[in-house]
Amino acid sequence: MNMKYKNKYSTWFGATAMLLMISSCDGFLDKMPDNRTELDNNEKVLQLLVSAYSTGTYVQITELMSDNVADNGPLYISYNKSVEESYKWQDFTDNQQDTPQFIWNEYYKAIAAANHALEYLNTSEGDNETELAAKGEALICRAYSHFILANVFCKAYNPQTSGADLGVPYVEKPEKIVSGKYERGTVAEIYEKINRDIEEGLPLIDDTKYKSTVIKYHFNQKAAYAFAARFNLYYGNYDKAAKYATKAIGDNPAKVLRNLTQYQSIAAAKDCGIAYVKAELPCNLLLMPATSMWNYNHWSSKYCRYAMNTAKLQETYWSLGPWVTPEYLYHANKIYGGDQTSYYPKLYGFIEYTDVISGIGYLNIVNTVFTTDETLLCRAEAYIHMKDYANAAKDLISWYDSHTIKGVKPLTEDYINAYYKTADKALRPELNPMFEIESDKQLNFMYCLLHFRRIETAHEGLRWFDIKRFGIEIKHNISGQADDILTKDDPRRVLQLPADAIGAGMQPNPR
Repeated sequence: MNMKYKNKYSTWFGATAMLLMISSCDGFLDKMPDNRTELDNNEKVLQLLVSAYSTGTYVQITELMSDNVADNGPLYISYNKSVEESYKWQDFTDNQQDTPQFIWNEYYKAIAAANHALEYLNTSEGDNETELAAKGEALICRAYSHFILANVFCKAYNPQTSGADLGVPYVEKPEKIVSGKYERGTVAEIYEKINRDIEEGLPLIDDTKYKSTVIKYHFNQKAAYAFAARFNLYYGNYDKAAKYATKAIGDNPAKVLRNLTQYQSIAAAKDCGIAYVKAELPCNLLLMPATSMWNYNHWSSKYCRYAMNTAKLQETYWSLGPWVTPEYLYHANKIYGGDQTSYYPKLYGFIEYTDVISGIGYLNIVNTVFTTDETLLCRAEAYIHMKDYANAAKDLISWYDSHTIKGVKPLTEDYINAYYKTADKALRPELNPMFEIESDKQLNFMYCLLHFRRIETAHEGLRWFDIKRFGIEIKHNISGQADDILTKDDPRRVLQLPADAIGAGMQPNPR
């Protein structure tokens, strides 16, 4: 097995050896993303905004920290130390890709690019449509990067405590000095500023300023509204979350949800993964390339110690549900491998070669950051919070119909309530949310929502944010040891700040 692994993935170890070393926190916000370029026209601003999207991603860390992953034992491969540290909710010991340091640096680099663009746009004498569209994109990019940093390095938003909960620096100006001092502020302050940037930026987004071949790699209108929907859902503004989700997906979701039948005839996992991230698909609203080892080969317990195994498949792609038997789920019918070796490709790994002859390079993925399917479930949750069960049921039924094969038992509002009232315990975890959920119907609908979203976002890292928001207690099995339980108040729910940030004087998260 090791030889097979070594032969198959030798270029990946080369990629790891070539990874960028992260500089110290002393200047993590103080330089222009490209100090060779002086911004003096709109074209340069638009080019700079390409850098306003992080090339780092939280996906591997947060997915491994979630309850979608298990320890398959020492006979299997653990790719690097950061994989084990993620799974065990430990503080990290290196700064390469898929680590807190890398995420921190890359998202703040994206923020720096947005701020430099905004500085030019705010002082430019022009007021044409291109500049307004660029300003809108820069504001949304700045808001999104801070949103991710807040949800990774801070507690989930809670109206009762966020006024005191530690935040992350919300950077709004390009830095002119090295070693600038930054205060963490509070989560409430971060959310206020994110909300401000979103509300100012949304009306300025103009799809006509993007070429059709690249529009899905920018915050186009639908992607921006999808982000606004998710943010307002986390913020507790449920009416706005529903309104913005509707602007992203429309009133007839059936026309824009992912057509899962198209993957059933794809023979190779690689081809399935590539097909999943196609820009022309209406379901893919925003795609973001990222330097990451996290791709479908890392999800298979055939190769990996920390991966989705049979038990976790039975809570997601092979789970029981209103569909009665897993065979009615499209995902269950398109699993590569079998039993313990199963995986479902979403994020195919693309190697960016730095030395083609030696087979050395970086492993990149294309992440489906916002999709119509996930945005639909954001709207469904917003309706559940508002106790609008008729509209919530419509959205849950739309997701159900697009994810199950013909002949499945129909989903109805009454069936949702009845099924999740007595469903398997795995589908009805104890919730300790940051908001109020009434027992009975609202709780049962929320169980359905969480179940559907866990399936929809498996391998994408978003389950972790639900675990934090809903206060779900989870446990990780540790081979040869007792299970490690993450309680609702466990400080490890908040990722520790990078060592360089702490070393520069920033207050660490409690441990």
